Amino acid sequence: MGFFVCFVISSVCFVISLPSGGTEMAAEKDPVCGMTVDSDKAAWNYEHEGRKYYFCARSCFEKFSVDPLKYLAPKPVLVSLGGLGSKPSMPATMKKKAPAKQEYFCPMDPEVISDRPGSCPKCGMALEPRIATLDEGENPELTEMKRRFKICLFLTIPVFLLAMSEMIPGQPVQHALGHRVVTILQFILASPVVIWGGRPFFERGWASITNRSPNMFTLIAIGTGTAYLYSIIATLLPGIFPDSFRGHGGEVPVYFEAAAVITTLVLMGQVLELRARAQTSSAIKSLLGLAPKTARVIRSNGIEEDIPLEFVVVGAKLRVRPGEKIPVDGVVIEGSSPVDESMLTGEPMPVEKTPGDKVTGGTINGAGGFMMKAERVGSDTLLSQIVQMVSEAQRSRAPIQRLADVVAAYFVPAVVAASIITFLAWSFIGPEPRFVYALVNAVAVLIIACPCALGLATPMSVMVGTGRGANSGVLIKNAEAIETLQKVDTIVIDKTGTLTEGKPRVMAVFAADGFEQNEILKLAAGLESASEHSLAAAITAAASQKNLPIAGFSRFKSITGMGVTGQADDGRQVAVGNQKLMDSNGIAVEPGLIQKAGELNSEGQTTILISVDGKIAGMIGIADPIKDSSAEAIRQLHQEGLRIVMLTGDNRTTAQAVASRLGIDEVIAEVLPEEKHEVIKKLQGESRIVAMAGDGINDAPALAQAHVGIAMGTGTDVAMESAGITLVKGDLRGILRAIRLSRATMRNIKQNLFFAFIYNALGIPVAAGALYPVFGLLLSPMIASAAMTFSSVSVISNALRLRRLKL
Repeated sequence: MGFFVCFVISSVCFVISLPSGGTEMAAEKDPVCGMTVDSDKAAWNYEHEGRKYYFCARSCFEKFSVDPLKYLAPKPVLVSLGGLGSKPSMPATMKKKAPAKQEYFCPMDPEVISDRPGSCPKCGMALEPRIATLDEGENPELTEMKRRFKICLFLTIPVFLLAMSEMIPGQPVQHALGHRVVTILQFILASPVVIWGGRPFFERGWASITNRSPNMFTLIAIGTGTAYLYSIIATLLPGIFPDSFRGHGGEVPVYFEAAAVITTLVLMGQVLELRARAQTSSAIKSLLGLAPKTARVIRSNGIEEDIPLEFVVVGAKLRVRPGEKIPVDGVVIEGSSPVDESMLTGEPMPVEKTPGDKVTGGTINGAGGFMMKAERVGSDTLLSQIVQMVSEAQRSRAPIQRLADVVAAYFVPAVVAASIITFLAWSFIGPEPRFVYALVNAVAVLIIACPCALGLATPMSVMVGTGRGANSGVLIKNAEAIETLQKVDTIVIDKTGTLTEGKPRVMAVFAADGFEQNEILKLAAGLESASEHSLAAAITAAASQKNLPIAGFSRFKSITGMGVTGQADDGRQVAVGNQKLMDSNGIAVEPGLIQKAGELNSEGQTTILISVDGKIAGMIGIADPIKDSSAEAIRQLHQEGLRIVMLTGDNRTTAQAVASRLGIDEVIAEVLPEEKHEVIKKLQGESRIVAMAGDGINDAPALAQAHVGIAMGTGTDVAMESAGITLVKGDLRGILRAIRLSRATMRNIKQNLFFAFIYNALGIPVAAGALYPVFGLLLSPMIASAAMTFSSVSVISNALRLRRLKL
């Protein structure tokens, strides 16, 4: 009776917690078929752009959810343009893109893809959208399971009361109605619960058999089906059973209450599981919620107008007012304002934006207003790419999942075998009534086993972990990167753009005898104007600031790792580069310049030498400021037990000066771009687990070679494509966040796997009756069902703890 009290109280409380509709009747029109639907009773609804639509059937819901705009015909808003007449505010050329067709996947088996909602044919789990949307409404699977649970609970409670009435002293119910009537009442009440309420489980169980992928629903279907069919036969044909099946009163016991309670508890477990799983996509939904619904476009005639975000095109001029969300990615062209980027980067301090600065869609404008030019819209924006990357990462498999996959492949057949062995053992050596004990314990073994807990252990943690990372500016490409990063012991960091700002500036210009500073700068800027190197940009910027005319050049030649050469329009041969370039051309450098170069290098500056017609002409000192956060990030990485290696093409003196200021363990300098991945190989050959952090095109091979590549979000698309992790902020502190996230996620996965293995390792023997010889205890199939439900929900709940992880 204790279990019954707990069951009733928990179930009633659970029903009370379920959202209920209003009491008033409300007629709505199905947007697909046009049928009038009672919104209070409709099982299917879908929220789109703030409005909820109701459907008469699942087929209408599925059609609408794939393409709402097909069934909603929005009319263009007309605005007066004063004297020009009225016309639609949306030009005919600004067509709204048709939404991509939604696909659904299975969290446990990501390779299973469907074009509609349903259940996975391999594991039986409800499929989830590949990319979450804000207006998708409540999961229709959850809505249906809640409806089935409520009705089945209403029918199951009297079945349970009737079954337990035999335990009341004097058995008043049995005497009043008779044993036969009580049994028939249980049959009548339990049948809709098992047949209708348990139909999804039987369908999934049968699908698993036809697909040769037995799963949790295979066991549930066999267990409840066996108990129910046995009870029907015992009710209709009790005379065919021998004494070994009869109780002490001579009656053949039935287990309608076991079949009904198990079905109802599994339904409750599905509701709890679907609710918990819905929370794993909360990170993506919060990212989607960052984008505003509209943007304020400035027309060519100066008129400003609010238009839907999807109508913004590249090149459009947009007005962003104080406190508004920035609609798309672009560049500020007028005005200035602080912008809160914390929702994408995790950095709490606003960043001042002025003309020429990049702004990102979804970030929040501060106190000032500005005008911007749209550069990336739609799926090309950073926010859209983040959502896409997180969605793909959540569907990826971590290597540790292979262990669970191997176990799961043999798990269900092993459980069925254990159930058969249990039945045979109790049938031959169990107490009387032997076959009754055998049946109950065999069903308990089937019900308590939970392969679902094993299958969910890894993907749930990965889904929540990648979402948590995205909210802190750490974008994870796949689950393998999470698992590998927590093993890393060495981090190789490219200097330029990673440790430094990546915005070098000319600090000094020195002229040799017979040359002037401005002449040197003019020649160097003219030759470097054809180069894309960051140092070249610094030289051309310095010449531009002094309003120096840029010299014209021909026969431009870039020599990797050394510099550039060319012929000026006046016929002079000019070379701009490092000492290696001068040596290769046989150009002697004055002792005074060599000494000065050493001094600048010791201060962390890079020195560029210039020669004219085979004679040294001068030198330019360039400094790339170290990021304010680099020193603190290096210190914290050391506290995590990591070895830091700086990799750079700069000369050793300059590199060592930067390393000493930051406390870096090892410096590898004067490395050519094509040699970087060889350096990574060498470190890996020393049995180190290496992560590489970089931001440039020439870092891509090294990022791909490393065990884990970390791309700085301020860098190139090529670098990000080669990396397993991208830091939106381009800040070294993001590496620390990524490592903490990786370690916490893997710890969470191991906790889930440990619990799932221990639960099944202990639960199955207990259900088989292992405690009976010593303690005289047997596990009811109903309690086994509750335990099975708890195991899946507990794994998901543990994974959800990662949402509160402090990074």
